[in-house]
Amino acid sequence: MAEAGTGFLEQLKSCIVWSWTYLWTVWFFIVLFLVYILRVPLKINDNLSTVSMFLNTLTPKFYVALTGTSSLISGLILIFEWWYFRKYGTSFIEQVSVSHLRPLLGGVDNNSSNNSNSSNGDSDSNRQSVSECKVWRNPLNLFRGAEYNRYTWVTGREPLTYYDMNLSAQDHQTFFTCDSDHLRPADAIMQKAWRERNPQARISAAHEALEINECATAYILLAEEEATTIAEAEKLFKQALKAGDGCYRRSQQLQHHGSQYEAQHRRDTNVLVYIKRRLAMCARRLGRTREAVKMMRDLMKEFPLLSMFNIHENLLEALLELQAYADVQAVLAKYDDISLPKSATICYTAALLKARAVSDKFSPEAASRRGLSTAEMNAVEAIHRAVEFNPHVPKYLLEMKSLILPPEHILKRGDSEAIAYAFFHLAHWKRVEGALNLLHCTWEGTFRMIPYPLEKGHLFYPYPICTETADRELLPSFHEVSVYPKKELPFFILFTAGLCSFTAMLALLTHQFPELMGVFAKAMIDIFCSAEFRDWNCKSIFMRVEDELEIPPAPQSHHFQN
Repeated sequence: MAEAGTGFLEQLKSCIVWSWTYLWTVWFFIVLFLVYILRVPLKINDNLSTVSMFLNTLTPKFYVALTGTSSLISGLILIFEWWYFRKYGTSFIEQVSVSHLRPLLGGVDNNSSNNSNSSNGDSDSNRQSVSECKVWRNPLNLFRGAEYNRYTWVTGREPLTYYDMNLSAQDHQTFFTCDSDHLRPADAIMQKAWRERNPQARISAAHEALEINECATAYILLAEEEATTIAEAEKLFKQALKAGDGCYRRSQQLQHHGSQYEAQHRRDTNVLVYIKRRLAMCARRLGRTREAVKMMRDLMKEFPLLSMFNIHENLLEALLELQAYADVQAVLAKYDDISLPKSATICYTAALLKARAVSDKFSPEAASRRGLSTAEMNAVEAIHRAVEFNPHVPKYLLEMKSLILPPEHILKRGDSEAIAYAFFHLAHWKRVEGALNLLHCTWEGTFRMIPYPLEKGHLFYPYPICTETADRELLPSFHEVSVYPKKELPFFILFTAGLCSFTAMLALLTHQFPELMGVFAKAMIDIFCSAEFRDWNCKSIFMRVEDELEIPPAPQSHHFQN
């Protein structure tokens, strides 16, 4: 019985909502008809006359106070709307309207709209947008102790956000722990250490684990967070490699004895790959680039299936440092495939190689006269492709925006990825003569090909709308996040700005010319409150103003005759 009553109420509510949504004109005329029928019992004419008499007795001070208060309130609303828009990228009034008022007025629920969209042809693009909003581990992330902490000591600023460090803690627990850690005392201590928020507590736990036995993950934690130089970190990683290689060989022999041993072997594999990759990065930081390239190539051959670390991006950066462009092209031929996920490193490195072939002789004036050659056209198309994938990068490469230390996690096609790419690859673009000049002349042409990037892309899927929110979580507060496409000011900010200006102007005019503004106000009130307001016109208003202020009539001219 209760269910039947609930169903009836839901049907009644849906009928009312439908009628209000589609038959609002009928409702409007019904309300007007009722007001007309009830005008005598409700004494509408008498009430309007009373209101008119009351408003006619008001002094100019009342209008000054009224307009001043309206200006103050609209100004406060404007300040709050602007602050909310700068912080969250949306209008507070619009958000409340969409979230709370729209369902009451019969708006479509987000969940239902998503379900309906999943059945049409746009479902693939929706899923792609969601996948592109995934946060990825930065393959070129810096060392927390030797680089991030040194920045904090010098500047007093925190380069990493809590959200970014929390994601790193989750990654460490995923890669460096397994269910059987409680069977080994040192690994059990490290399992708790990765969950600690206090850096000193993590470091103390790592030292405690090393007192029990040689623990590879303990050395990793000390190399990442306690070492103050890259050389100290490399020394600790070498000790970690010795301990991790022994654990990997033992678990490799036992991996087929059960699921527990298989999970342990998977953990030991992740530890070993992480150590070797960080050792290669240490060699790259210390100037031993050829050694770093060899270590990365060997690691990719030994573990070809572990693509989650994106070691090929480290290899591309090291090969560009050696100016081994043929080897860079070989790596791109393997990883710049349509079936593989793209990144700013892949797209912009491909653009750099094509720009390198023509950039030294490129001239905008000559190109406008004779047109672009085939090689120049290929370079421009490669730049457009890269800019469409991540439109934030050119501003950092052209030094139109200042760089900061890259975060430990990036969002593909977002500002965080642009910072991570430009931080390491700006020097490679500067080394190629004319490459930045070609980029400066051609990158903005990309936006003419995709005028509506959130709705339709050209070479990639539409640009995801979630990048700004995620980048604000990943990047520190002192950095101004790059937003694409540039958001226009919401309607309510413009509306409150106009309302504040208009009411402030009325308050000023009323204060300076109280008699004139009072006459105008009374005339307008008479127009809207009188029963014969249809017979009024603008001429009657000005005649009344002249009578009230006793303005003499204009002298007749004798120079012209009708």
